[in-house]
Amino acid sequence: MIEDLRLGAAEAVLEYGPGTGVFTDFILRELKPDAKFAAIEVNPQFAAAFKARYPGVRLFQDTAANARDICNYAGMRSVDCIVSGLPWAALSKSTQVKCLDEMMHVLKPGGRFVTFAYVHGLALPAARTFASLLPNYFTSVSRSPVVWLNLPPAFVYRCRR
Repeated sequence: MIEDLRLGAAEAVLEYGPGTGVFTDFILRELKPDAKFAAIEVNPQFAAAFKARYPGVRLFQDTAANARDICNYAGMRSVDCIVSGLPWAALSKSTQVKCLDEMMHVLKPGGRFVTFAYVHGLALPAARTFASLLPNYFTSVSRSPVVWLNLPPAFVYRCRR
């Protein structure tokens, strides 16, 4: 997920939907000591588990649709990278658009966005909608090969603003 994100050079990074923090360990290991990092998790159970695992990490129990306000509060004018664990295939088109629009208010030009999707989810209309929206927001959109050893099998979208 975090491959090629250049996190070591990042000034500020957001994580959308970290859940219990599966990717957070990898992100934190790569960040330089003075980089700003914040996570946004809407689910109260995941937020509680995340806070227990990462008590020193700034977590906002909120929606990614409020990223600009969250960044303002966290002292982040803009971010170099957004790592997302959001279940895009489970979100309505209007929610997808709202989150992507908001992302454009915080992601620096040249910034990177990365998220994953499950192969079986590609059959869902919302997953196809999300994939079709990405080129409207990013100058570069690529998809990794499927990781068949992941259960369920998944792939990664890598996008650059």
